[in-house]
Order: sequence, then C-alpha cells, then structure tokens
Amino acid sequence: QVQLVESGGGLVQAGGSLRLSCAASGRTFSTYAMAWFRQAPGKEREFVATIIRSFSSTLYSGSVKGRFTISRDNAKNTVYLHMNSLKPEDTGVYYCAATNTSGGLAAASAYSFWGQGTQVTVSS
Repeated sequence: QVQLVESGGGLVQAGGSLRLSCAASGRTFSTYAMAWFRQAPGKEREFVATIIRSFSSTLYSGSVKGRFTISRDNAKNTVYLHMNSLKPEDTGVYYCAATNTSGGLAAASAYSFWGQGTQVTVSS
C-alpha cells in the first residue's frame, strides 16, 4: 500500500508560479511511476504529467508542456510539480497518483493509489 499526501496548492494570479508536493509512504517509492492529474469543476479528471521510475523519464500533456515540470526525490519519497506561467484554465484540484505498472501512464485507470487532492486557483 502507498499513501499519498499533496500540499502546496493555493490562489495565484495568472502568470504566477506554484510548486506542489506529494509525500508518499512506504519503502518502495522509487519503484513506482508517479503522476499528477487535475480536475476542474464539471470536467473529467485529466492527465498532467508523469515521471517513471527508470531514469526519471517524464511525459506531459500538451496543455502544460513547457510550463510545468515534474520531478522526484526518491530519498525523500516525494514528487513535485513545478508550475510556471499559470493560466486561469489551470484551475482545479490537483491529484497525485502512483502505480507499479509500466504502460498507459497517461490514463487515470493505470494508477492504483491516489492522494486527496490540493486546490489550485488561478485568477485572471
């Protein structure tokens, strides 16, 4: 079992930056692929970014590529999402997720463990 706890959300003006953190329990953190998803009111949960266990390779959705950076610190059992040049359309609840599978990592269905989410609100 893996327990995930997100932090770092808040209210920021358009063009600003935030850093989200996700602290994971367990001694096998480095073996999991980690991801961030987000969900805006009235919309489905959407993929944001993932970082896989091998060589920390990353994958981003087109809407955040070049603005967001996902990283991980295996010594601290933590994954981060650095968000720059934020836009109002980035507003939503951001969820951290973990999986020990290796395929389909842009799909929410690939992830077995989820955090409770942290709210990000970007004002125009």
